[in-house]
Amino acid sequence: MKKLRTKFIIFMYENSQKQYRKYFKKKKRQWQFNEEQLLSFKEDSLGRTLGEFYKNHGFRMIPKMENHDVYHLITDCSTNIQDEIAMQYLLFGNGKRSAYLLGVLALGTIVFPEYFKNYLNAFKKGQQMKTFHHWNFEELLWQNFDSLKDFIKQKENPVFY
Repeated sequence: MKKLRTKFIIFMYENSQKQYRKYFKKKKRQWQFNEEQLLSFKEDSLGRTLGEFYKNHGFRMIPKMENHDVYHLITDCSTNIQDEIAMQYLLFGNGKRSAYLLGVLALGTIVFPEYFKNYLNAFKKGQQMKTFHHWNFEELLWQNFDSLKDFIKQKENPVFY
């Protein structure tokens, strides 16, 4: 039964993401880098880490959706269906609001209710992170990946007296 539910979610994603990009991302431009160019970035950079992510998973960049793949890296969410839904909960906790995201939350919760505790934990994790969902990560590809990830995971900057 779980296999069938997973196939349903994949079907819904494959049949909605093109429309999402067309109608909700029409003003956004695609990144000026491809997967191969990302691999030429400095070894510890976000760009190189993202290039390796594509290479290791056999993925291709989806135009106008590049930030989504960065979200996987900085949130430690895998690409399985339940973690994709959990990542949307995390982004919701981080302050992201869109009709598409709300649809994923609703459908994901209905189709996989047994993961709701995980989803709630992801939501709380998103609340504990700096607000990053609106960042243009293309501008940060040269940054040290670990430093960037650590910065995002800190909700507030520590104050030293």
